Amino acid sequence: MTIKEIMDNPSQVNFNVDTLGECTIDSPIRVPFYVNADERTIIDHDFASVQDAIRKDVPVPSFEKAGPHKMIFHDPAWSRAAIVTCGGLCPGLNDVIKGLVQTLWFDYGVRHIFGVRYGFEGLVPSYGHEPIILTPDVVDDIHEMGGTILGSSRGGQDTKTIVNTLAHLNINMLFTIGGDGTLRAARDIAEEIQRRKLSISVVGVPKTIDNDLAFIGRSFGFETAVYETGKVISCAHVEAKGAPRGIGLVKLMGRDSGFIAAYAAIANSVVNLCLIPEMPFELEGEHGVLTALDRRFGIGKTHAVIVVAEGAGQELIAGEEKRDASGNILKKDIGSYLKSVIESHFREKGKPVSVKYFDPSYTIRSVPARGSDSIHCTLLAKNAVHAAMAGRTNCVVGKCADVYMLVPIALATVERQKVDTNGALWQAVIDVTRQGEYMGYEPLVRG
Repeated sequence: MTIKEIMDNPSQVNFNVDTLGECTIDSPIRVPFYVNADERTIIDHDFASVQDAIRKDVPVPSFEKAGPHKMIFHDPAWSRAAIVTCGGLCPGLNDVIKGLVQTLWFDYGVRHIFGVRYGFEGLVPSYGHEPIILTPDVVDDIHEMGGTILGSSRGGQDTKTIVNTLAHLNINMLFTIGGDGTLRAARDIAEEIQRRKLSISVVGVPKTIDNDLAFIGRSFGFETAVYETGKVISCAHVEAKGAPRGIGLVKLMGRDSGFIAAYAAIANSVVNLCLIPEMPFELEGEHGVLTALDRRFGIGKTHAVIVVAEGAGQELIAGEEKRDASGNILKKDIGSYLKSVIESHFREKGKPVSVKYFDPSYTIRSVPARGSDSIHCTLLAKNAVHAAMAGRTNCVVGKCADVYMLVPIALATVERQKVDTNGALWQAVIDVTRQGEYMGYEPLVRG
């Protein structure tokens, strides 16, 4: 099912997360509030839609509210937790690790916490990666560093072997920090655990710098990534203005979803063209990118700044499709391709341009989380621990309307979240860049 089909047919969807059993142990946490299992967060905040669902007597799509429970499933004194980070790097990974460790240790008194090395490889003995023993002292200052102290990897490891390792180590809580591939692997692990009738909670903290997982709200690292684009786009702007007919070309992350590019274009209002995967574009013709640059230079502008998401314009580039170890399609280099065709186009017209190409992808994803992004990481981690201790499993922590909630992995990975090209975000991009005029969709306004 797609996200739209899920929202249109909520009666055919299970919005509840799996549980290992009844919570019979008093929680050691003493807080002014606890959440109850029946507390829910409505995920469709359109009043008319909610009214319509009530009138038709069909379920209103909602998820279980996250937070500490008064009664828990796992006995903290006997608990052993494992934390794993998988896939590409992302700002905030160390913040999440630190939040998990501190919540387990200080809130629940869990004293056996294993950091799994190099993704799921660390749960396969043949790789030889020994786990790190995590304590508050070990993670004390890791939030100041980018990346992950545990290391990461891609690729599918054998699910049964992973569960064998968890059972051998007497792990009863596994925290997986990763994107859709990692979460699908976590779902398979949870299902294998269920088949064996083991009492192991598998809870994910969704990691996608592209902000493209469904139903989880803004993903951690995304805000920092957008912030970091400012420096690069400013440099591209300076370089573009420093030469006659100068063009600053910036490629940003976004394999299938253009959220980083779109937000960056709005946040750094010197961008003139923003190209994303959700909006196919052509090079020549009435609405082409090259024609747009011709129009901009034709009204007396001496420079241009282009931001392109890595997954945009893939259909324009020849070559065989390749995949990485996790099965993700490797995108062809749209940035280098655009640089080449732009230079060739203007050279043939006898009007050469100076194109400066920036690809800051690895720089952006390797920095520490900033500001409220770091806070978001910590709150995601805390709620992941609360969920695991209460016996929740096969789920991830998300956020909707400032409320943290638990989302079944199957729904979080149902399809990529995309920029709505008919929505307010994309309209804001069009307004800020004026690319509707340059690409021939609106009358060109001089000045």
